[in-house]
Amino acid sequence: MAVAAYAVASDTGRRRRRNEDNYVVAPPLFAVADGMGGAQAGEVASQLAASALEGGNTDAPDGTQRIDELIQEANRRIFDRASTDPSASGMGTTMTVALVDDMTVAIGHVGDSRAYLVRGEQMEQLTEDHSLVNELLKSGKLSEEEAQVHPQRSVITRAVGTDPDVDVDGFTIEAEDGDVFLICSDGLSDMVEDEEILELLHANRDDLDKAVKALVAAANRGGGEDNITAVAFRISTEAPPSLEDTVAMPALPDPEDEPDEQTRDYAEPDPGGDTMVVPPSEIPEAGPPQPAADARRVRIVLVGVVLLAIGAALLVWGLLR
Repeated sequence: MAVAAYAVASDTGRRRRRNEDNYVVAPPLFAVADGMGGAQAGEVASQLAASALEGGNTDAPDGTQRIDELIQEANRRIFDRASTDPSASGMGTTMTVALVDDMTVAIGHVGDSRAYLVRGEQMEQLTEDHSLVNELLKSGKLSEEEAQVHPQRSVITRAVGTDPDVDVDGFTIEAEDGDVFLICSDGLSDMVEDEEILELLHANRDDLDKAVKALVAAANRGGGEDNITAVAFRISTEAPPSLEDTVAMPALPDPEDEPDEQTRDYAEPDPGGDTMVVPPSEIPEAGPPQPAADARRVRIVLVGVVLLAIGAALLVWGLLR
């Protein structure tokens, strides 16, 4: 196993009362699941997903196939629970999973949680968001600026547990010595720009405990709109002297970086998150009016007012003449 160190941090954030994220840190397997659903269903869905991974067999010649089987098992458990428990109806979860085999890292992905790779001074987003906003971006209906403030950023097009079967994106990465992999929920990626994520990971690549704490703290400073989970692991060609000496789990943020109960700005009510699943076939032709469009309307109105004022002035001048 080429995992030299790993760490995890998970936090409720500033707006949620419960943490519906779950994670698995069981080398060589790492994963993040971000639950969705009313009441406590999101928490149940992500926990069922984590349990399916923890109880599954990770020994397989094809890592992507093994991850697909594990996610399909998670899908079956969540769908069966949602079908038989009215309080869990419609629940689901994202899943982003990494399985390390020597210097090969297999990735399986469903939803809008993400996997990143930091190599040298560069960072690459490995997974593609299964989200409404990403679909609109790819079709050219939204700009990058509009996507960042779109009111339906939480709408995803694919989730684990909402249907009897799920389509899993799977691929492998040939790792290099010193590579750092990050798996996170959208509570981090929505609040912290990629440039800052890279900066914090690069600055703390030798102390992943500090890195994940810094990432969670940055997400809370950025607004903490959702639950935040970050799992990081570093690849090395040399086995660490003792994995226990390099591992910190869980790595929760420092207390001074976190708001206390009195200063958290909870959304009221908190139904357990506002993530929705919309199949790609039901994506609307165009999203709601965006700030850029609103700005254009304001400019048009202002031009109209100015023209009316000029017309009125000319009329008065003509009458005086």
